[in-house]
Amino acid sequence: METISSYMERDHKRCDEFFADAEHAVAEGDWEQARAAFERFHEAIVRHFAMEEGELFPALEEAAGGPMGPTQVMRMEHDQMRGLFEEMEHALLAKEANVFLGVAETLLILMQQHNAKEEQIVYPMSAQLLASREGEVLEQMKTTVQA
Repeated sequence: METISSYMERDHKRCDEFFADAEHAVAEGDWEQARAAFERFHEAIVRHFAMEEGELFPALEEAAGGPMGPTQVMRMEHDQMRGLFEEMEHALLAKEANVFLGVAETLLILMQQHNAKEEQIVYPMSAQLLASREGEVLEQMKTTVQA
């Protein structure tokens, strides 16, 4: 059976690949490819955040009986990343490679730390707190973002 952890970790890798494609295209000066790759990355990460914020985090908080530190921290970090996405988008439009790559470096560090916390704390916690309904929550996560 697929778990929240296995599904979301695979999605992290997918987002990371799209991010690397965008970074590479900017470094090469291929602005058309950079925009397309950044759009793929942005769509993928927005979908990932929606699965967590719309389904996973509320389910965890419900199971725990209220707001939790880990989910609050993850939401705060999502907001920080959204700000960086905006900066990257502006740099893309202005074709400012140095600005884009500088912000990308900051984002990469934040994403690596964020993903590690999710993979080592939040997702294992979901296996414990949502044990009896993990499959149901995962299906809700998948369908919520497709609607």
